[in-house]
Amino acid sequence: MTSATRTSSAWSAVGGNPVRLVLSSWPWRSLLYLLTGAVVGLVSFIGFFVTIGVGVLTAPLIIGLFILGGVPRLGAMIAGLERRRLPVMLEEDVATDVSDTPWWRTPRDAASWRALGYAVLLALFLWVVDALVVVLVVTFVVVSLISPLLAHYDTVGMLWWQLDSTREAVPFAIIATPVGIVVGAYALTVLAAAQSSLAGILLSPREEELEARVTELRRSRIELVDAFETERKRIERDLHDGVQQRMVALTMLLGRAELDVPEGEGLALVRQAHSEAEAALADLREVVRGVHPRVLTDLGLAAAIREVADRMPIPVRVDVFLDERPPPQVEAAAYFVVSEGLANVAKHSRARSAAIHARRSGDSLVLVVTDDGHGGARLGEGTGLSGLVTRLDALGGTLSVTSPDGGPTELRMESPWHVDR
Repeated sequence: MTSATRTSSAWSAVGGNPVRLVLSSWPWRSLLYLLTGAVVGLVSFIGFFVTIGVGVLTAPLIIGLFILGGVPRLGAMIAGLERRRLPVMLEEDVATDVSDTPWWRTPRDAASWRALGYAVLLALFLWVVDALVVVLVVTFVVVSLISPLLAHYDTVGMLWWQLDSTREAVPFAIIATPVGIVVGAYALTVLAAAQSSLAGILLSPREEELEARVTELRRSRIELVDAFETERKRIERDLHDGVQQRMVALTMLLGRAELDVPEGEGLALVRQAHSEAEAALADLREVVRGVHPRVLTDLGLAAAIREVADRMPIPVRVDVFLDERPPPQVEAAAYFVVSEGLANVAKHSRARSAAIHARRSGDSLVLVVTDDGHGGARLGEGTGLSGLVTRLDALGGTLSVTSPDGGPTELRMESPWHVDR
């Protein structure tokens, strides 16, 4: 829910020293808020009146029904404008907490209908109060201030006082002007603070609505991760069962050709082609493992981690204790954390050894990759770990690096064992 720090400060100013209130910015903020509120409210009243009037008159022609259907959209536009006025009185813009309903879409959720209700309230009632209070306060202060000048030309009536001369008006101006400023400052600030508080309540989403939106956002992100993982598996399957098999057949064919081609330049070319085909096959297998390793799907996380560790040029100790296989999204994320972490160890750390620990702790998977390298590793410096941070965040997990200069380096992943949708 949006913080109302400035509104609280406005109420504190009202309850504090009157001199501080008058000398603060709150009366001016309040005057600006109420003046713009009167303008927005008047325009809103005209907009609602014209839209509903034209819609009712043209309803027999069918088109009027579409015009009347624009009333909620008009309310959404007014509510969006009101959210952008609130920073005058509120610490944070309500628009940063709830996305405005676009003007071309009819409001559907409770927050949008509350926003429409506030727009109607502003158009029918609030702007009149704002305009009346502003006019009364400004008129009283200005007339009190210049009453000696006005009384020189004509009788000035102020409330129950009749000022017939400048001599009578001067004492009145000296007393009434400061009183009017103080009373006006209180009136403007109280009204603006109360109206902005009401706007903040009606234009902000409820706690349960925020939770529902967060849940929906997380569910959509998990679905995106699932779709991405499914596509990776499809690509891996196509490469493994298609291109890789053709490359294997090609290397076998070139191997047979080596036996049949006589010695000479032709045999040298065949051997070179065979060598290049084997290198291309090795590269293709690395690509396939990078897209989605078959061993991860077939044998699980422990076997896939050991396969990655076996390919490392330095000794890697693997301690994986899992009583069951985690969900596919978590399993894939853990594998790629290990793969990327060990790749960074091999490329940058100058480590002599590394270790991988994975275990289930309660309802979480905890995986740690350590090495005895020179340290200095950081997240978000162009490494592949940055994408894994986003991926784990979608699953509700975290990825952190502890790597002081001189080492050692610890890459730690924590992820919920069960992914809630």
